[in-house]
Amino acid sequence: MTNQGGAAFGEVRSSLPVSHDSANSAMKWDESKERYIVAYRHAESQAARHWPGWISALREAGIANFAARGFPTVKDEDWKYTSVEPIAAESFSTANGEAKSVDIGAVAERAMVDPAAPRLVFVNGVYTAAFSRPVEPASGVVLANLGEFIKMDEAKAAANLGRYADTRDQPFVALNSAFLADGAVVSVEPGHRTDRPIYLVFVSTGARQSIISHPRVLILLGAGSEASVVETYVGVDGGYFCNAVSELVGGPDSVIEHYRLQQESDAGFHVGALDACLDRGCQLTAHSASLGGALVRNNVHVTLAGEGSGCVLNGLYLADGKQHIDNFTAIEHRRPRASSFELYKGILRGGAHGVFNGKIVVHKEAQKTDARQTNKNLLLSAGAVVNTKPQLEIYADDVKCSHGSSIGQLDADALFYLRSRGIGAGEARSLLSFGFAADVIGRMRIGPLRRRLEDYLVGRLRNGQAQ
Repeated sequence: MTNQGGAAFGEVRSSLPVSHDSANSAMKWDESKERYIVAYRHAESQAARHWPGWISALREAGIANFAARGFPTVKDEDWKYTSVEPIAAESFSTANGEAKSVDIGAVAERAMVDPAAPRLVFVNGVYTAAFSRPVEPASGVVLANLGEFIKMDEAKAAANLGRYADTRDQPFVALNSAFLADGAVVSVEPGHRTDRPIYLVFVSTGARQSIISHPRVLILLGAGSEASVVETYVGVDGGYFCNAVSELVGGPDSVIEHYRLQQESDAGFHVGALDACLDRGCQLTAHSASLGGALVRNNVHVTLAGEGSGCVLNGLYLADGKQHIDNFTAIEHRRPRASSFELYKGILRGGAHGVFNGKIVVHKEAQKTDARQTNKNLLLSAGAVVNTKPQLEIYADDVKCSHGSSIGQLDADALFYLRSRGIGAGEARSLLSFGFAADVIGRMRIGPLRRRLEDYLVGRLRNGQAQ
């Protein structure tokens, strides 16, 4: 497709109505915002004694931007299909000593963690050394919590942390930065590669009280390095809010495969951001699987800052009951000969609500861009709702760009064929539903993780809910 400095937009939605804030005017947004400002002031004096000045400045900028912006509402274009009122209205507490009550074996199984792989484990945002496993010494890879990494290389931490995740336009990133207290760092030296995938496990608990945590991740790849990093977010039980931010910096000609798996509890809230900046020739493959949570929002921002860089965004979301899962993606092509391929698929049933809002921006300098975006959704019940909005903004005149979306149901002819071969109705529906998702899961290169995710999906689709 050739476009002369214009912008093309597309939007497809289901025929069912969108649920907006029922009483936006009655919502006490200012009181909700003030609650966090007061909590920040209470915590900052103690935090300032433990962190260098530049961390305090990052925290201060975060709360200032959150105070100026507040929580997003459905009046904001990027949030028009998702009300965060349930999050804003809740009074959350910070955790205190919850790690001792966590069954790490059960958590590791649910999080699909390779028990032999290096990992960092955080419980309610707090690093838990007893559950973690270090990398091999002299491997060219640093795996550390934020405090340890600052002691190792404060200059590198200061140069990268908070540089890519924008607190001005992303209110939940601002909130995360304001309450930054710990984090995970993966740093791969130039020319090195990880022998095994690295797992970053974030566990949330909420049985005794509604807990809030603000996990932070920083992934740094040197020139010519390679790594696989798996972020997994799981909820043990109860209601809580996990507000996670990840920054990924890909050096020249580096290769990174990044996973974000989310299995929050049925009552848990999750807002996650991945902000990636890719230098010349860097190649990123980012997998996302959203499987749990009452209210989930995933934000992915990728900047193709170097010539010949590229990204693949590969996403799956499965929702049932009253779950709400929103995926917002933005890819910026800033330099020539960069490529992006995006495929997100959703399976929804019951009264679930899914959202896909994807934007590709091709800047004037980004000639020879190749960008493709696809979103497909499968509705397994009359009550399921999907809103899908793929977008292109093109300001270069020598590009190949396409986007598309679809919403549909199981193929009646395929169902009839399977039934005619003696397969029961429920089993036939689950087989076709799994087939719909198979190409997304099939792109995941970590074999054991892919197989465990396949087993999970088959079990859930067979669990009497694909009706």
